[in-house]
Amino acid sequence: MKYLIIFFSAFLLVACKKDKETVSGIPPADSLSIVKDSAATDTSSGKILVGNISFPKEIKECSCYFAINKADFEAEKYIYADDAGKTAYMKLDGKRLAMNLISSSDMEVDEELTKEIENDDYKISVKGKKIKGEEALLFEGTLTIEKPDGTVFTTPIYGECGC
Repeated sequence: MKYLIIFFSAFLLVACKKDKETVSGIPPADSLSIVKDSAATDTSSGKILVGNISFPKEIKECSCYFAINKADFEAEKYIYADDAGKTAYMKLDGKRLAMNLISSSDMEVDEELTKEIENDDYKISVKGKKIKGEEALLFEGTLTIEKPDGTVFTTPIYGECGC
């Protein structure tokens, strides 16, 4: 009986050792390389990640800010904000960016909104139509982002401009 227990223990030890050798054939991975930021993206992947931003503290007076839809707008999940003519704020490919507005239309004249924003990495176009106007003007439209490599991202937007 004693020999049977020793034989069985040796058998288990050898069986466990073979499993370990099989597993140890894979090089150990550094835990830092396994954990990835969900907002990070490979810039050559051909995709543009647009993230939510909180309302920028830099904006003190008049502004325009947009979400993807009315529900996100009411939940304050904005994807775009600007200070009515100078600087636009977005979170693109995991980075919060402050970009200079190239042009912005006078929405009082034709009830249409157009904005052009450009930097070295992105060309952004905002186009919208006024749907309601009181103290703040509500708009629906589209936001288009282009990268120099030809990648294009377009999304519907809903939001407001006002003082």
